[in-house]
Amino acid sequence: MQDSKLLQSYTMSGLFTLSLRLVVGWTYFSAFWRRLILENKLDPEASGYIGEKFNHFLPNALGIKPIIEYLVTHPDSLWWAMAVFTIIEGIVGLLLMLGLFTRLMSIGVFGLAMGILLGSGWLGTTCLDEWQIGILGIASGFTLFLSGSGKYSLDYLLLKKQSKITASPFFSWLGSGLLPIRLNLLHKLVFSGSVLILFITLFTNQYFHGGVWGSLHNKSVKPKIELQDTKITKETLSFQVYRTEGADVYGSFLIGIQLSDASGNTIIELDGTALSEFPKEQIQNFYVTKVKNGKHSMLIPLGAKAVLSIKDEKLSVLPKGKYNLTLIDISGATWSEAFEI
Repeated sequence: MQDSKLLQSYTMSGLFTLSLRLVVGWTYFSAFWRRLILENKLDPEASGYIGEKFNHFLPNALGIKPIIEYLVTHPDSLWWAMAVFTIIEGIVGLLLMLGLFTRLMSIGVFGLAMGILLGSGWLGTTCLDEWQIGILGIASGFTLFLSGSGKYSLDYLLLKKQSKITASPFFSWLGSGLLPIRLNLLHKLVFSGSVLILFITLFTNQYFHGGVWGSLHNKSVKPKIELQDTKITKETLSFQVYRTEGADVYGSFLIGIQLSDASGNTIIELDGTALSEFPKEQIQNFYVTKVKNGKHSMLIPLGAKAVLSIKDEKLSVLPKGKYNLTLIDISGATWSEAFEI
């Protein structure tokens, strides 16, 4: 009698989360639908290749940066990872909407959402887009694991027909129906799991955006380029550029590079036209997202890292001393590095 009432309670809770199951399921299945059915975003040569989007996560990812960097420096592995990721999203989303192996799919939602949160939780130009998607996915996955599916699901149909698979003790953990946990332990699981998810919410909100205390910050608004390893060797000026902040939907448009001495005298100056025609062989890219020529400037997408080399005979006769390299963005932002030869 007690088990019958509990089973009815689980069935009702699964019914109440129907809209959540359908919407969350679609958000993940739609990723598969967009990338393979509406367009082919798994083509490395096509605009909008998902691997380049993944590269955008790299500069400020939390905890999983080494994994992302390995993949974006190994294009073949990256393609397989993106293909597998897309297929998993499609399977998880579709089966969640159908309500088949709901609890197993909810674990998939939890894992996928955690990956989104850690990788791209810092992105979002007008609001905390990726952070919200990630953290709500984690909370949804946990809730759907607890509730399972209700009347409008394949799990319910299997239970109603008393299919052989439902007799397995694993079905309660992977499908729907009565969770084989004592009520006092279930209460503790719900409370501790909810508190843990709240902690993850507050921690990542603070880490990525300063949303709990201190000053709010949004790394997706203004482009930022890090300059490193600037040096002059014979007649070549070389330096590393790495775009670490700004919107992921368009690049930094570099319209000027200036090399000056300690007195401020300009030695070399390249404008937007010169940068749009910058020799491709003098751009050494590290990742799948590449620094490249634009129509009126040099494009530096989010997450792109490259060594640029500028050759000029004047560089071979420069006296020893202090020099300054400055990059100029079309927005007016500038980035500089002082160095000595």
